[in-house]
Amino acid sequence: MSLVVVGSLALDTIETPHTRVEKIVGGSCTYCALAASFFTRPMIVGIVGEDFPRETIDFLQRKNIDLRGLTISKGKTFHWEGRYGTDPNQRITRKLEMNVFQDFRPELPPDYRNTDILFLANIDPDLQGDILKQMKDPKFVALDTISHWVEKKKNALAKVLERVDIFFCNDEEAARLSGENNLVRAGQDITRMGPSTVIIKKGEHGTLVFGRDLLFGVSAFPCEKVVDTTGAGDSFAGGFLGHLDRAGTLGEKELRRASAIGTVMAAFVVEDFGIHRFRSLELPEIEDRLEKFQRFVSI
Repeated sequence: MSLVVVGSLALDTIETPHTRVEKIVGGSCTYCALAASFFTRPMIVGIVGEDFPRETIDFLQRKNIDLRGLTISKGKTFHWEGRYGTDPNQRITRKLEMNVFQDFRPELPPDYRNTDILFLANIDPDLQGDILKQMKDPKFVALDTISHWVEKKKNALAKVLERVDIFFCNDEEAARLSGENNLVRAGQDITRMGPSTVIIKKGEHGTLVFGRDLLFGVSAFPCEKVVDTTGAGDSFAGGFLGHLDRAGTLGEKELRRASAIGTVMAAFVVEDFGIHRFRSLELPEIEDRLEKFQRFVSI
């Protein structure tokens, strides 16, 4: 199996009630690929500017991430600035500088087009559709979005969803997309739009997973230390898809296992700012936390 991740690599400025950090590495593609790299060898497609740290590129390579789809362009890297309040699930975007990402039109390297799994991170639905056209015959396609695209390009998003197997969204996005405030009805409605599996993320309250004949929930991992929740959803997707890429199936057993792995990867990334926790994380720590999580949720 093989996994291609298409999304943003960014420099983020993050402010919490206790700390402010300037232009640390982030982006949906970065978080997802790093989380997936513990289970498979992901390939990434994205763009950065000349200011993106060379040290981070070297780190991604050491994590066995295929960077042939990464473009380094003249100019500055996509920059997001956000502020979190006392509730880490709520954030305000204070600045959004698209920079080199503004004119990004992803072109997949030829051998990327034959891969088994394609993950379209939360970029413009029109771009997501263009990328889908470049693929040969993926075994399954996964997609994420954000509220901005649900509001501004709902029709384009709905069109892409017709060709998607796995859809990641949070509870707010699910409600807006479906028009249903009840998340059970919302998840069921979205499966009728195309995806066979819908994962609704609820932050510290866990995850709901819907299939056409499937519904189960996964608790969040109880974290004693929450520093920065940026990238938690992308890390969940990375762990989830990394496991499915390794397993090679979308069966119920593997979907449940993937959900647990995604939950654990998200719990690790929130322990520090940006991608910093991934720099020290080792596979035995993941396996240990998975064992603890299994005991925590078992009845």
